[in-house]
Amino acid sequence: MKDIAIYGAGGFGREIACLIRIINEQSPQWKIVGFFDDGKEVGTKNEYGSVLGGLDKLNDWHRPLNVVFAIGASHHIQHLSESITNSNISYPNIIAPNVTFLDRANVKFGMGNIICSHCLISTNVTIGNYNLLNGHIPVGHDTQIGDCNVIMPSVNISGGVQIGNGNFLGVQSVVLQNLKIGNNVRVGAGSVLMRNTKDGFLYMGNPAIKMTLK
Repeated sequence: MKDIAIYGAGGFGREIACLIRIINEQSPQWKIVGFFDDGKEVGTKNEYGSVLGGLDKLNDWHRPLNVVFAIGASHHIQHLSESITNSNISYPNIIAPNVTFLDRANVKFGMGNIICSHCLISTNVTIGNYNLLNGHIPVGHDTQIGDCNVIMPSVNISGGVQIGNGNFLGVQSVVLQNLKIGNNVRVGAGSVLMRNTKDGFLYMGNPAIKMTLK
């Protein structure tokens, strides 16, 4: 069993603790040692463990530790991934046992990804680092996903899509085939993206349109 800690002790962090428990029921891999959280006092407890500290504590950790980011904001994930300088820290991919791979041999992952329950990953898919696929998400063939993207439940990503870095796709949004999403784009819940995006903007509606304000 390898030691693992969850960065983020809120509701999503508790869900990730449950996901790790489910993984262990299939094949024992992880021992949860606690949580890191910059917004909670050391020793704060929930059902699955205690807060060990924040970023400074993690950067001072003196033994090997796996860490998973249970955070739903792309810019926070980006900040943490750049701020953790401790060579003792590793970032495993946490993948729910019931994720479906149509061709696992032709799917490539970076590190630190969370793939939650009932996602479906097609063939020739590349997923970078520190992405969150938060359940019931089909990812079509030949799709490329960069780093630090937060993809909320029931988003539908069609084939041939290219997604850059630091994007947020809201619940039940749809990305049609062969589209390109750049960086730091937000797509509103239930929106249908039918055109390529411009970096840093919010898109909403069906069809989704670029909002005036970033």
